[in-house]
Amino acid sequence: MKTQPGSRKTAFLTAAFLALICLASLLYLLLPTRNNTEYTADIFQNGILIMSIPLNEETESRIFTIEGENGCVNEIEVRPGSIGIISADCPDKLCVGQGFISDTRLPVTCLPNRLVIQLRPVSGTAEDTAVPDIISY
Repeated sequence: MKTQPGSRKTAFLTAAFLALICLASLLYLLLPTRNNTEYTADIFQNGILIMSIPLNEETESRIFTIEGENGCVNEIEVRPGSIGIISADCPDKLCVGQGFISDTRLPVTCLPNRLVIQLRPVSGTAEDTAVPDIISY
């Protein structure tokens, strides 16, 4: 069975186009954004909001401890514009490895200790519009 000369070229161009789209999407997701949105960090434990911290009001780093049920302990560091878990007594320490967050892309989670740190835009910003997503719809 012979292949037509143009079919290999078409297949190569299609593959190159798809690879370019995948690379552009990956760069968009991984590169930091340069927006001036102000965020508030909401800290949840067992699904209950226990603390909200406006990150734009932080002028220097500070560390505090959150104790949960069964003696679990998480040390959280708040920096100007970012927040993260720096120490935890959970077995895998994945929450510490997540690092600091400064936008709403991913929350910091410590599943064994049932702790979630999630950022949300400060009220009144352009990003704070109530638009239903697929989960809440």
